[in-house]
Amino acid sequence: MERLQKVIANSGYCSRRKAEELILQKKVSVNGQVVTELGTKISGDDVVEIDGQMLNLNHDKVYYLLNKPRGVISSSKDEKGRTTVVDLINCNQRIYPVGRLDYDTTGLIILTNDGELANKLMHPRNNIPKTYLAKLAGIIDKETIDKLKKGVVVDGRKVKIIDFKIKKKDLQKETTYISITIIEGRNHIIKNLFKELGYLVDKLTRTHIDFLEIGNLGSGEYRVLSTKEVKRLYSK
Repeated sequence: MERLQKVIANSGYCSRRKAEELILQKKVSVNGQVVTELGTKISGDDVVEIDGQMLNLNHDKVYYLLNKPRGVISSSKDEKGRTTVVDLINCNQRIYPVGRLDYDTTGLIILTNDGELANKLMHPRNNIPKTYLAKLAGIIDKETIDKLKKGVVVDGRKVKIIDFKIKKKDLQKETTYISITIIEGRNHIIKNLFKELGYLVDKLTRTHIDFLEIGNLGSGEYRVLSTKEVKRLYSK
């Protein structure tokens, strides 16, 4: 027996929080009866419907690692008809991205129909590190490096910087390439961090999600996560 909102999330239909909203809005029924209690538990034999649509509770879980191109939306669908990360994956299951990357940000993003793992990876308490390669307009100086070491406050809260490394300084083009690892997921956090330091981020790529690396994945390419990798993510 499992809580109804967890079952809905694990089905890949939506997040657990959204599932709770749907239950409270009386849009979810179990065996033909509308359910409004968030603590309701169901079994695998129960029939769950959302807005009259039967939920498929007996699907295989799938896991993909995508190198998101620039100009692609980190969403399951887009009202404006723009290409989404889901559009790039050849999959018959209903999958969705774990977290998001900005429209103009490239790099790694996980897509799955496993709501439990998605919630685990996105929850702040699990401190999943993510590494980005940022191209900055301007040459980083010693004062900025010292500020990064001490920590940078964005919107009244210090960013949790795990590590950073200057990869390249192009004096002719006046640009700096810096790799930076953080363990939080506030919107536009890398761009806002460097904005606080007086630098504009020209390009941004997420190169790592924890132990997962971009490797040889080209822009728009993806691969299936191995069972070993999924188990390792679950162990976080």
